[in-house]
Amino acid sequence: MQHSTSTLIRRFAPYFRPYWRVLFLDLFCAGLTAACDIVLPMLVRSLAQRGIDDISLLSVRFIANIALVYLILRIIDVIATYFMANVGHVMGAKIETDMRTALFTHLQKLSFHYYANTKVGQLMARITSDLFDVTEFAHHCPEEFFIAGLKILLSFAILCTINVPLTVIIFMIVPIMVVCSAKFNHQMRKTFHKNRVQVGEINAQVEDSLLGIRVVKSFTGEDREISKFESGNHDWLQIKRENYFWMGAFNATTRAFDGLMYLAVIVAGGAFMLHGAIQPADFMAYILYVSTLLATIRRIVEFAEQFQRGMTGIERFFEVMDVQPEIHNPAQPVPLSQVQGNIHFKDVSFAYADDPDTPVLHHLDLDVKAGQSVALVGPSGGGKTTICNLIPRFYDVTGGQVTIDGIDVRNVRLEDLRQQIGVVQQDVYLFSGTIFDNILYGRPSACPEDVIKAAKEAGAHDFIMKTPHGYDTYVGERGVRLSGGQKQRISIARVFLKNPPVLILDEATSALDNESERLVQESLTRLAKGRTTITIAHRLSTIRSADKIVVLTEDGISEQGTHAELSARNGVYASLDRLARGFD
Repeated sequence: MQHSTSTLIRRFAPYFRPYWRVLFLDLFCAGLTAACDIVLPMLVRSLAQRGIDDISLLSVRFIANIALVYLILRIIDVIATYFMANVGHVMGAKIETDMRTALFTHLQKLSFHYYANTKVGQLMARITSDLFDVTEFAHHCPEEFFIAGLKILLSFAILCTINVPLTVIIFMIVPIMVVCSAKFNHQMRKTFHKNRVQVGEINAQVEDSLLGIRVVKSFTGEDREISKFESGNHDWLQIKRENYFWMGAFNATTRAFDGLMYLAVIVAGGAFMLHGAIQPADFMAYILYVSTLLATIRRIVEFAEQFQRGMTGIERFFEVMDVQPEIHNPAQPVPLSQVQGNIHFKDVSFAYADDPDTPVLHHLDLDVKAGQSVALVGPSGGGKTTICNLIPRFYDVTGGQVTIDGIDVRNVRLEDLRQQIGVVQQDVYLFSGTIFDNILYGRPSACPEDVIKAAKEAGAHDFIMKTPHGYDTYVGERGVRLSGGQKQRISIARVFLKNPPVLILDEATSALDNESERLVQESLTRLAKGRTTITIAHRLSTIRSADKIVVLTEDGISEQGTHAELSARNGVYASLDRLARGFD
C-alpha cells in the first residue's frame, strides 16, 4: 500500500531531531541566499528609476554604493551556500546512516518466517540503494521548499507594493501550476516505486546466480542465467521508459507555465505601462522578480525527481520497519541461569503462519532429560526440524508449551535462552573473514587461547595450522576456500567456545564424505559429552548409541526407545534401520 506524502514526511521528520541545530543553521543560510536574490531586483529598480527620473542624479558614488551593497550580499551568499553544501550534506549523510542502522537493527529482530518469504536481494536494495537518495532528500528538501516559500512570499509582498492587479494576475498562474505538478509528481512516484522493486528483483537474481555459480557451471546453465537477467533488465528498462515519459510531461508542462507567466507580464505589464499605471523601472523590477520566481520554480521542478526518489526510498524503508517481529521478549522475563537441560514438550501443536490449516505438530509430548542424548529420526515432513526450531524460539508454538528446566521458553529473554543452546547445522555458514573470527563468533569475549582450545576440541587445530596463515587464514565468502568437513569442524569449534548446556545437531554429517564424517563425528561426540543433545539424523549409524531414539511420522511420535528396544519391536525404526544397512 502506497503511503501519502504527508504521512511519510511526518514519519521521517523525527530523524532530524538529533540534528535540529544544524537544520536550523541550514535553513537560516537558505534564508540568507533567498534574501540576496530578492534584494537584487530592488537595487536594479532603484538604479533604473534614478536614471529615468534624472540622469544627472546617477552619480559614481551612488553606483558604487549599490555595487558595495550587492558585493556584501554576494559574500554572505557565498558563505551561506558553502555551509549548505558542506555541513548540510553531512547532516543528510548522518540521517541516512541512522536510518540504515535502524533498518539493519530491525532486520536482525525479524523472525525466520519473514526471511523465508522475502528475497535477500530485495532487502539488500532497501538497505543500500534505496537509502542513497535520502542524503540529498534530507538536505535539500527542507531548504529548497523553505527558499521557494520565502521567495514567493517576499516577491508577492514586494510586487504588491508596486502594482496589486498585475501581481494578482501573475500569481493566479501559480496554483494551477502546483495542481498540474502534483498530478505528474504522483505518476512519477509510482514509477519510481516500481523501479526500486525491479532493482531489488535484479539484485535477488544476481545474488542467486552468483552464489550458485558452481551449480550454474556444472549444469552449463550460463545461457539460462543470462536470459533470466536480460529479462529482468528489460523490465527495468520499460519501467524507466514510463518514468521518463511522466518526467518529460512534467518538465514540459512547467516550461509551458513559465512561458505563460512571462506572457502575462509582457501583455498585462505593457498594458498597465501604456496607461501609466506602472513605471518603466517598476516594470523592469517585475521582469526580474518573475525571473527570480521562475528560477525558483525551476529549481523545485529539477528537485522533483530527487524528491520522488527520496520519498520512494523512505517509503520502502518504512515498509520494512512496519513489519513486526513475530518473536518477542516477554514483558517480565524469568531469569534463566544454571541450566541443567531438562526439556519438555507438553501438548505442543505448531503450524506455519502462512498455512495455519496444515499443522506440522499436533498435540506432541516429549521429554528430554538433562544430559540425555536424544535422536529424532523418520521420514521428511514428520516435524524433526520444527521440534529443534521451537526450543530456541526460532518459531513459537501455536498450542501447548516448550519448557527448559520447567520454565516456559516464552517467558525467558531470547538472548538468555539462545545463549544456553548451541546449534550445529548441515548447511554450515561461515562469515567472510578469518578462521579465528569465525570461531570467535561463538563467544566474542573469548581470548585467543580459548579459541585455540575450542579448535583442538573440535579436531580442527591440525588442519588450521596447515593453512597458509593459520588462524588468520581468510575463509572466503561462505567459507568457499575450505572443504565441507573443515567448515563443519570450525562450526563445531564455534559451539565448543560457546559451551552451551543444550546442543542441537541438525543432520550435521549428512553432506560429508566418509572420512570427513568420521572426523566430524568424533568432534561431535566430544562436544555432546555432558550436554543435553538432540540430534536429527538420516544416517542411522550415527545415532545408534543415543540414550533415546524418537521416531517421528506425519502422525506424530510413533515409537521411542533405545536402538536395541526399537530394533526388537520390529516397527518403523527397524524398517528404517534395515534400509540403512542395505537390506530389503
